Amino acid sequence: MEPNESIAWVALGVAGALALIIASALPFISSLLGPRRPSDVKLQSYECGITPEQEAMGPVSVRFGVTAMLFLLFDIEVVFLYPWAAAFGRMGLFAVFEALVFLAILAVGYLWVWKRGAFEWDK
Repeated sequence: MEPNESIAWVALGVAGALALIIASALPFISSLLGPRRPSDVKLQSYECGITPEQEAMGPVSVRFGVTAMLFLLFDIEVVFLYPWAAAFGRMGLFAVFEALVFLAILAVGYLWVWKRGAFEWDK
């Protein structure tokens, strides 16, 4: 390991330790110094200035969760294409074939989810 490389690791460790200390200390300091004057009005849930008629915890459609999971799934898979695109000039024909296989698998998954009706809201 070169001397400059060890200095970089030490700097990274110091920055990480400092970030952990600050991230731990600030909420604690805020709870000590922050005002504490709760009232019934402050503890109520806020709904556009209208007095709530019922609890905010009501039934939520499963479709929201399914849509969020599908978005994350396809979004994360597409993120894997960025390193491939960055190194496209240095790769050969095999890497292009691999990317096409990856996109084909992604398209098959997308079509399967679409066929199952996961993108339809009015069911």
